[in-house]
Amino acid sequence: MAILVTGGAGFIGSNFVLEWLAQSSESVVVLDKLTYAGNPDNLSSVQNDARFKLVQGDIGDRTLVSDLLTKHGIRAVLNFAAESHVDRSIHAPGEFIQTNVVGTFELLEAVRAYWGALEGDARQAFRFLHVSTDEVYGSLGDNDPAFTEQHRYEPNSPYSASKAASDHLVRAYHHTYGLPVLTTNCSNNYGPFHFPEKLIPLMILNALNGKALPVYGDGRNVRDWLYVTDHCSAIRRVLESGLLGETYNIGGWNEKTNLEVVHTLCDILDDLSPRSDAKSYREQMQFVKDRPGHDRRYAIDASKVERELGWRPAETFDSGIRKTVRWYLDHPQWVQGVVSGAYRDWVKTQYGQ
Repeated sequence: MAILVTGGAGFIGSNFVLEWLAQSSESVVVLDKLTYAGNPDNLSSVQNDARFKLVQGDIGDRTLVSDLLTKHGIRAVLNFAAESHVDRSIHAPGEFIQTNVVGTFELLEAVRAYWGALEGDARQAFRFLHVSTDEVYGSLGDNDPAFTEQHRYEPNSPYSASKAASDHLVRAYHHTYGLPVLTTNCSNNYGPFHFPEKLIPLMILNALNGKALPVYGDGRNVRDWLYVTDHCSAIRRVLESGLLGETYNIGGWNEKTNLEVVHTLCDILDDLSPRSDAKSYREQMQFVKDRPGHDRRYAIDASKVERELGWRPAETFDSGIRKTVRWYLDHPQWVQGVVSGAYRDWVKTQYGQ
């Protein structure tokens, strides 16, 4: 028996795989397309582990998925595979529709056929856990209550719309076919192996390289921040004990404006890796034109997963963000391997630098 982790070489998926292998004896098969954000180096520490197998491939390849399910006796599928960067979805929405909508459909079809052929305890125990985002709920006002699982879907970007569509497909496959599904909607993750186009790693690396720290608009957009290993522990808990067909919102109880996040990063870097001129990294901050349709505030109410499954995050924002900065300072080889010419071209396109 084994689990199948799609998108397992990406940021959250790779952290989940590493945490799983550290805490479980069960084997893991990773299926990842290994595009720009899927990085085998994230999993280099377990590449020789007999319980681990990495397969390059697309969740939209129904034949490949079916073969993996059968060959490895998969008892649970955890779907992390997704195009996930809002800015990229604005410039190239087609890739998001193909992966997040069509890919999820093809994956569900392969899983439905496999599960349908299972018998007895294996059929009863099988699970399909779909990892999604709080962005499907849209934007909140400054004083609005945080998103609960009952909040109406109001996606505002091609990315969030494509994830909303995938969520609806997963729900439909449960209600129509009885597929034993679970869905999680998380807030903004941060931590090790985060691809440096997202806010926190981008600011860390730009600061260290003497580049401008681009902040959209007035910098007062609010996000709830969740340390990635806390997210992984929540997913394990939902997989273990979540009620079939249910959705669980996973958040860190850490609402911060983008300005607060960047200021905190600068202050930590001032302490751990000071500039040679002894000035603060805050001097590198630069406000840039806001992106189209930029949601003002996200906030997750994680009361349900706490109440029903007994999960709470272990990290505060202060503890998690310091660990994150320390990780990037301690892993320059990983950073160098990620910061490719294609990545630099993307930053130039996005921020005009």
